[in-house]
This record gives sequence, C-alpha cells and structure tokens, in this order.
Amino acid sequence: MFPHELFRRKSLDALVSETDQPQHQLRRLLGPLQLTLLGVGAIVGAGIFSSIGTAAAGDGVRLGAGPALVISLLIVTVACGFAALCYADFAAMVPVSGSAYTYAYATMGELAAWLIGWDLILEYAISNAAVAVSWSGYFQSFVNGLHLHWPAWLGTDFRSAFQSRDHCLHAVSSLTSFSLNAFGSQALDLSGFSELGSRDLAAWATAPRIAGVPFIFNLPAFGIVVLVTYVVLIGISETARFNTTVTLAKIGIIIFFLIVGVTCIQPENWVPFAPNGLKGISGAAAIIFFAYIGFDAVSTASEETRNPQRDMPVGIIGSLAICTVLYVAVAIVLTGMSKWNTLGTPEPLADAFLVRGMKWTAGVVAVGGMLATTSALIPYHAGTPRIFFSMGRDGLLPPWAARVHPRFATPHITTIITGIIVAFCSSVASIGELVDLTNVGTLFAFVLVAAGIIILRRTNPERPRPFRTPWVPWVPLGAIFSCGYLMFELPAVTWLRFFVWMLVGLVIYVLYGFRRSRLGRKTDGPRA
Repeated sequence: MFPHELFRRKSLDALVSETDQPQHQLRRLLGPLQLTLLGVGAIVGAGIFSSIGTAAAGDGVRLGAGPALVISLLIVTVACGFAALCYADFAAMVPVSGSAYTYAYATMGELAAWLIGWDLILEYAISNAAVAVSWSGYFQSFVNGLHLHWPAWLGTDFRSAFQSRDHCLHAVSSLTSFSLNAFGSQALDLSGFSELGSRDLAAWATAPRIAGVPFIFNLPAFGIVVLVTYVVLIGISETARFNTTVTLAKIGIIIFFLIVGVTCIQPENWVPFAPNGLKGISGAAAIIFFAYIGFDAVSTASEETRNPQRDMPVGIIGSLAICTVLYVAVAIVLTGMSKWNTLGTPEPLADAFLVRGMKWTAGVVAVGGMLATTSALIPYHAGTPRIFFSMGRDGLLPPWAARVHPRFATPHITTIITGIIVAFCSSVASIGELVDLTNVGTLFAFVLVAAGIIILRRTNPERPRPFRTPWVPWVPLGAIFSCGYLMFELPAVTWLRFFVWMLVGLVIYVLYGFRRSRLGRKTDGPRA
C-alpha cells in the first residue's frame, strides 16, 4: 500500500457513466415535488415534535436556550443553508446515489470517500434509530390517551431504565440512613416511584426477570422500523407515495398546533428571553441540529430522479426553506404556551396541551408526532442502503451490497440489513446518545462536502454546472466554520464514540476495501 494510492480519485464522467450499467441500474421516477416532500419528511420529524423541547429546556449536559430558541434555529439554518447550497451543486452535477461519499471520491480520493461513506452509514442508521425511539414515545402517549395500557418494559430501553433505577436509589439513600449497597435490584420495590413520571423507572419495576435480569425492550420502535423497511424495500415510487401522504398529513397537524396554540400564548413566558445567554443558545443549536439534517438525504435519491440537474436543487433548498418557517413558528408558539424550563419532555407539543386539560387536542398532536416520525424514517431508511449500494459498486464492499432486486429495482439486501441494524439499535439504545452521535457524523459530512466544492472549482473549473454554489469559496467556508463550531459544542463522549466508529471503518478499508477497489484494479492492474 503506497500513500498516493489512498488518494486515487474517480472522474466525474466515470461516476455518471456507472449509473447506466444494467446490473446496477435504479429507476428514475421522482420529480421536484416528491423530492421536496422527501426532504420535508426527513427534516420535520423527531426534531420538531421532541428535540425542540429539549433544546429549549436543556438536557442536563447543555443549557437550554429558553425563548431564544428562535435564535438557535436561525444559527442552525445558516449552517445548513451553506451546506445545502454545496449539496445542490454536487447533486445536480453528479446525479449518483452515493451523496457525500460520491462527491468525496471525485474530489479528495478513495480514503476520504471511504471514511465519509462509513460516516454516512452511521449518520443515517443511528438517526433513524433515534427517530424510531421518538415514534415509540408518541405512540405510547397516544395509547395512554385512549385509556389503554402499554407495558412500560415494552416501551423503553434497558440502559435508560437502569439509569433511572440508579438515580432513584441514590435519591432514596440520601433520604435515609441506609447505605446504597443495602438495596438490591429485586429487594427494593420501585413501583412506588413510577408516579414521578418516569416511564423508564416503571419499566425497571414491572419488567419480567430472566435469570434475575429485567427483560426491557422497545417494541413500538422495533415494529415501526420493520414496517418502514418493507415500504422502502418494495420500490422507490411506493416509498415516495407513502412519504408524500404521511408528510402532507403531518404538516396539516403542525398547522393545527399553531392555530390552537396561538390562543394559549402567555407573553410572560417569553421573559427572560435568553435565560442562559449565549452558552444556552449555542448548546440548543447543537441539540436542534439533529432536526435539520434531512435535506442531505434527498441527494441519495439523485440516481432515481427524472431530471436531477433541475430537480435536485429544488428538492434540497426548497425543503430546507419550508422547514425553517415551520420550526421558527412552532418555537415561538411553544415557548409562549409553556415556561421554557418545563419543555424537556419526550412529547413537548402534546404536553403543552395536556397541562391545560386539553386532552383531545393533545391526542391530535400525538398523532402528528407519530406521522412526523414515520415520514422522517423513510428518507434515511432509503438512503442508507444506497450508500452501501454505491460503495459495493465501487468494490469497497462485497458485491452483494450492489445487487438490485429484479422486480423492485431496489438494493434489497442492504435494505434488509439496514432494517435489522436500525431495529436493534432503536430497541436497546437511548435517544440522547443516538442524537449526539448522529449530529457529529452529519456535521463531519457537511464539512467534507463544502471542502469538495472548493477543490472541484480549482481542479475542474470548466465542467458544466446546472446549479452553481454562489460566492465560492466564501459559502463553502461558511459551511465549514459554522459546522465546525457546532461540532465542538457536542460532548466529549460523543467524539470518543465517533472516533472509535471511524477507526473500525479504517481497519475494514485497509483489510478489504483497498485491495478490492475497482478503481485500484483499473489503475494498478491485478492485485494479489
């Protein structure tokens, strides 16, 4: 392995020509409206129905922005706007399904492409797991609103339940003269603490035991992932049709929330406007960034778009603009309805009505949360297999990753694998850890795409560009610096997990991808 081989690049013409190979060909069926709704479906999900409350109130690690959440949203919009212009440039010029992976292959070389592809797999899969966990929370709120009982131990993950139990034991030990060690997991009856509002604590108290260990599993999250996997598997047109229906329905419910919520606003809740100052605004921006990342998933569908040169910029930039308006409006109404430090719940929009006794209205919003998170699952669940597909087509993953189903014309094997991974993660992991891991991966991808625009303007300035990123290099540099700023607002443990994931990917590339690369075989001849 020679250092220069790690930076071998694939030409843009070669990337585009591969999309016409019959054995690796996807169907071009999507138009601008479907792409825009695909982006809106991905962006308006768990963020607007869940993370927006955490961003206002804080999450125990970072301070909340309070009513100044609007400023946090605008900061994230600027960062994502810079990145969206860069994505639109690439997606129109190179209409290939690999998204940032493909763009890095053409500008920075194979090693960078592999790392960003490996990063995108993390981003898409883990973000979907986080969204599935949020869907489960809204599903359980909806069931409870119907006065039905859903077992707590089938609605959360083991880690969150264990942490709640541990916090409870510490609270008990501080109020009694007994040592914490005197309490065993079964000797202490925790059921009396479930009224504190902790679903996780109730799960630990009521879960059946297997060899003394509580069996705790997030069944609703697992079930929704299985359903979405099936929809994505049977075809891109069916996927787009399902996404369009669900997205339009959830936009209607958001408008319903705004109309009813305006009548419940109490202006005194907006004072103080920024209770935690700039630190709170920055911390909230890092949290809420998870809510905005959906537009990049649109670029993974460029190989299935009828006129990508025209339609991809419309879908990417249009979806970001629509969602910014919705997010800002919801933030203003939500922080006007409730005091900012009471919004750190899994379902803040529904809870804002519940505390007023408006159960019917809260139930409608809970349905909106389920629809929003369902449609947010679809674009990323479709995007992850297409990243695998592109990497398999280049030889960096085994050939089965690039196989297309003869009937459905979808990468069926990787779609099923993605479903298994996401279903497992959503069933056993907590949403906070998943969100932060998604954020750092996405920000890293945005930085590399922006850098790629600067490189390509120097190395291939004469290439036709249906959409040109304006004010290069200032817009890409704006994306790099703003995304870098948000990355350093994330906790250190998130960085550690990210580096471990990337190190695992590097090992796989050295042991398999580098030696099996189709580009390497073309440029270097047969390899032992």
